[in-house]
Amino acid sequence: MGDFDWVLRPVESPDLVQGLSQSLNDLPEALARSLFLRGVRSFDDARLFFRGSHEALHDPSQMADMDTAAGRVAAAIRAKERVVVYGDYDVDGTTSTAMVTHFLRDRGVPAAYFIPDRFRHGYGLCNAGIDEVVEMGGSLLIAIDCGVTAVEEVAYAMGRGLDVVICDHHTPPATLPGAMAVLDPKRSDCGYPCKDLCGCGVAYKMISRTAALLGEEPEGVEQYLDLVALATAADVVPLRGENRVLLREGLKRLRAGSRLGIRHLAEEGNVNLAECNTRAIQFALAPRINAAGRLGDAKRAVKLMLAEDALEASTRAKELERVNTERRALDQQVLEEAERRARLLVDAGRSSIVLYDPDWHLGVLGIVAARLVDRLRMPAVLLGRANGVAKGSARSTEDVNVYTALAACSSLLTTFGGHDYAAGLAMDPALVPDFELAFETAVVGASTASVGRRRLDFDAELPVSQIDARFWAVLEQFEPFGAENDPPVFVSREITVAGIPRRLGKTGDHLKFRVREGDSPSCDVIGFRMGPHFDVVSDAVSNRTALDIAYTVTENNWNGVRSLQLQLKDLKPSTN
Repeated sequence: MGDFDWVLRPVESPDLVQGLSQSLNDLPEALARSLFLRGVRSFDDARLFFRGSHEALHDPSQMADMDTAAGRVAAAIRAKERVVVYGDYDVDGTTSTAMVTHFLRDRGVPAAYFIPDRFRHGYGLCNAGIDEVVEMGGSLLIAIDCGVTAVEEVAYAMGRGLDVVICDHHTPPATLPGAMAVLDPKRSDCGYPCKDLCGCGVAYKMISRTAALLGEEPEGVEQYLDLVALATAADVVPLRGENRVLLREGLKRLRAGSRLGIRHLAEEGNVNLAECNTRAIQFALAPRINAAGRLGDAKRAVKLMLAEDALEASTRAKELERVNTERRALDQQVLEEAERRARLLVDAGRSSIVLYDPDWHLGVLGIVAARLVDRLRMPAVLLGRANGVAKGSARSTEDVNVYTALAACSSLLTTFGGHDYAAGLAMDPALVPDFELAFETAVVGASTASVGRRRLDFDAELPVSQIDARFWAVLEQFEPFGAENDPPVFVSREITVAGIPRRLGKTGDHLKFRVREGDSPSCDVIGFRMGPHFDVVSDAVSNRTALDIAYTVTENNWNGVRSLQLQLKDLKPSTN
């Protein structure tokens, strides 16, 4: 018995999968099925999936309020007005802020930027932050990755003489702020085809349209696609359609290493930029950028991305590395306590986790909540306290829309905002017990998960003998991977273990062995954190029995030698 129930992802017509396979030069059916599950139905769909480039991007003017927003920014550029970019303190917000600030400064605008302090200001537009924008002499405030719910704050800003343009991607309220323009593809009256852009993606569309209104060539803004890629991967938006193109094109620019600050940050994090992918962004670059705002001043991240000489870039990168080291220590401290308390809730039969500790550092609660979700597979809300208010972060699984669950508890909340899998919230500390019960009720009602063991959805059954150079040449083009385009999971049955399995790692946490099917060449299998399955593999060798394995196909690069290997997701003895 494996750790999961294996469930074949359904397709509406196996015949269409076979037709797709034939149209793609008899592509192995497992790959054709994986493509079909990602919305590819024809040769032209496959060409867009594998080769889609700038021509696949949508016209920015399709977004509601776009021409008003871009027109106002273009006017500010022509008049050399004082523009202040008001961002958020996460990767999406800081990359957006750096991008728009750089775009404006390149065109002679005396642009400034403001990032709220997580502890003094909280998330998004606030009156105190708006007062600082006014003190900077701003006439136009561009709010990025925030603002769509800030009805009262926008009214306050306009009352102080500011024009306001909002670039956001969070779920909007029924009544929009009265800004000059509100760019948000999730608006109910917005016909923009890609609803899932990150905040930096929305801002990129705005500067693209602004450049067009100024009579510039489109290539002039493509230099910013590396920042869009960072935000798109870090914000875990669905990687389909336009997001996939933006990330892929942005990764090309990241790999070129042309932005000094990011290049030095990669060196500090031991990231090989030449091979940068979604995982490297999410697990190495993004945490270092986020650390700036989690433990202090997020403007440090913006300064890094705007650095124009190597000395400044190196200094800023080293500073973020130091802060990130401090952040990791806090992460571990909070995680240990939070997981201990969370497991008590699990043992009590809860379907959700709500934990509050006034001494927890607000800057690490989102990371810790995400780790609890990963380990316990249920929605988690972690709360600390600042200025007498309980504040924190919510994270969720694919089975529960956490924004919807929070909306059901809105009467208990001071503020909340976010999207399907991640959100922020604040409330009166006295209401935390009531919120805990209300959130549990909302999660139970919203969950689409079936009752029982954890499930592992897989794309197709695959004979190991089909995993060859041609197979890999196609599969590696499924990248960039990410939300709604995870690496395809395959299942192979009646597999023979070749040789002796080994435990790896200081404590034997990992597992490595080789497998073959019939007389086919053997193939490496690596199972991270799967050391407990060592006896199952050893028994298969001793008893000369077969295994069924679920895995993804990866390429291992060891000392310059590349080889294919199977990254194990689960295994169990064959029943046939």
